[in-house]
Amino acid sequence: MMTTVSLRLPDHVLEREKVSQDRGTTKSAVVRACLEESLAAPVHGGKETCYGLATDLAGTLKGLPRDLATNSKHMDAFGR
Repeated sequence: MMTTVSLRLPDHVLEREKVSQDRGTTKSAVVRACLEESLAAPVHGGKETCYGLATDLAGTLKGLPRDLATNSKHMDAFGR
């Protein structure tokens, strides 16, 4: 079963209707396929923050303090 949805598309998108003709299908089928592909794709692996994107790098540098924020001497010149 399918529900009908109406939407407005910019003219430059509608000008690309040749895609559906080239595929031998309807514009609706192209829109459905694009929407399903977009919804199935992970959003940055589900990690939306800088830290989330770099979690595999965290803690890989050796010889540094474990956490700079825990020792106030590391923050002495911060903001100057």
